Amino acid sequence: MAKDNKDKEAVNEEEAPKKKSTFKWIIIASVILAVVASGTIAGFYLMTKADPKKPFPEKPVVLSILPMDPFVVNIAETQGERYLKIVIQLEISDPGVKSELEQIKPRIRDSILDLLTPKTSKDLMDLAGKQRLREDIAGRINNILQRGKVTKVYFTDFVIQ
Repeated sequence: MAKDNKDKEAVNEEEAPKKKSTFKWIIIASVILAVVASGTIAGFYLMTKADPKKPFPEKPVVLSILPMDPFVVNIAETQGERYLKIVIQLEISDPGVKSELEQIKPRIRDSILDLLTPKTSKDLMDLAGKQRLREDIAGRINNILQRGKVTKVYFTDFVIQ
């Protein structure tokens, strides 16, 4: 019986290190899994994080558009047989300029009519002529304005008849 007792104690001693060894490997595997998981989460967070130099996306600049009444003028060199009708809209840099444009609208219309009257149909038929006319109109209006400026002139109606 003493021998059986010793055998049981030896078996129990062998099982105890196996349990400790298995438990030790479970803890090591858990720690490694936790480190890998936190590294993966941190990597995804850092990759998707916004650029610190640009914390907020820039808002697009919204420019104001001011419609003008139609312009109808006789074209030069046609003895009054042909006329030009244009409707323009002005893109302005500052919405506060609208009030100034409204106050000086007669002066602007007069300046644009003076610009349009000497034009011929050849001056206005091609794309380059229309682009020059846009630039001339913007330049004349910008010379009159005290603050702000006209950034672009749009033709919404352009008829030569």
